[in-house]
Amino acid sequence: MQLVEVSNRQLADEFLYFPIELYRDDPNWIRPLDKDVSSVFDPEKNSFFNHGDCIRWVLRREGKTIGRVAAFINENTAHTFKQPTGGMGFFECIEDEEAAFMLFDACKAWLEARGMKAMDGPINFGDRDRWWGLLVDGFYEPNYCMHYHFPYYQGFFEKYGFKNYFNQYTYRTLNQPDSLSKKVSLIAERLNRNPNYSYRHIKKDRLDEFMADFREIYNQAWVKHDGVKPMTEQQAKNIAKEMKPIIDERLMWFAYYEDRPIGFYIMLPELNKIFKHVNGKLNFLGVIKFLYHRWRGTCKTMFGLVFGVIPDFQNKGVEAGLIHAFSQISFKKGFPYKDLEMNWIGDFNPKMNKVMEITGAKIHKTHVTYRKIFDPSIPFERAPVIE
Repeated sequence: MQLVEVSNRQLADEFLYFPIELYRDDPNWIRPLDKDVSSVFDPEKNSFFNHGDCIRWVLRREGKTIGRVAAFINENTAHTFKQPTGGMGFFECIEDEEAAFMLFDACKAWLEARGMKAMDGPINFGDRDRWWGLLVDGFYEPNYCMHYHFPYYQGFFEKYGFKNYFNQYTYRTLNQPDSLSKKVSLIAERLNRNPNYSYRHIKKDRLDEFMADFREIYNQAWVKHDGVKPMTEQQAKNIAKEMKPIIDERLMWFAYYEDRPIGFYIMLPELNKIFKHVNGKLNFLGVIKFLYHRWRGTCKTMFGLVFGVIPDFQNKGVEAGLIHAFSQISFKKGFPYKDLEMNWIGDFNPKMNKVMEITGAKIHKTHVTYRKIFDPSIPFERAPVIE
């Protein structure tokens, strides 16, 4: 077997296109957009290169590609753990343990040479909302920019010595009036008797205002998560610019107390229901296909991107209030979406899991973020639970 560092356009294409052949016979795999994967490794498009570094390899046997992987260091978070921790991701491999371990070894050696004592994987050289975790349960069509994997990958990771650092759950619920639990309705109705609380869905012509509210809430509700840094004003603007073409105003809700932003419930149309028709290419033909399927209403699924309430207002029913406010629109005749998948609920966040449970949502998919500590004498600890 030959491990080759990706160092030119031809090798970058080999890295990018290998999964097409690997998953050819799997009807649930949806080819990611080429631009979404390639941009991770483009210093001009990925700001993480400003405070980190990465490397990629392809693995060949007798001239045929049989695997790929990337390793990376994010200096903003690498030293926030007990052991300096790097990352590995974009792992794909045939069902061959020796090949898989050769890819893992390459990541480990590269990270150790740069002072890392552990590695998480499979994760992204970027934010957590994309390409994070190994799919171990719920082998259905993947959500946009989320991993789909073969079941045998789990054995590779665990036999190599990776341990479960945390689980990420994707919950699913049907968008039907009887799917909203009575408990949610009662909590929301109690809260709504207080006129200081209000709920609004966004307006595209005021997107900058809502993104300022989003940033304010995010920086209070999420920075306490392990490895999460505050969002800058520029990052918020970049997110707004990226999302604007696909936003459905009815799917993004904010909660306010005396006009102070205190919570959000951000959803998007599940774009993979459309992107599966473009075969990874958003060229001229791909855009035409995308617009056609948007016009046809092909997408019937909502994708829950993020749900957050600032600490001062947690456990007061704001989550239920947001869900109830959204339901007043979503249960109306003519609303096009039939179900909701709420993505990226960590098992280290019991409050959020409880919110999902009281809504009647069920775990639909499970991804695992693994950690491999290089020194086996150091005790392993799972991600700290958010109180």
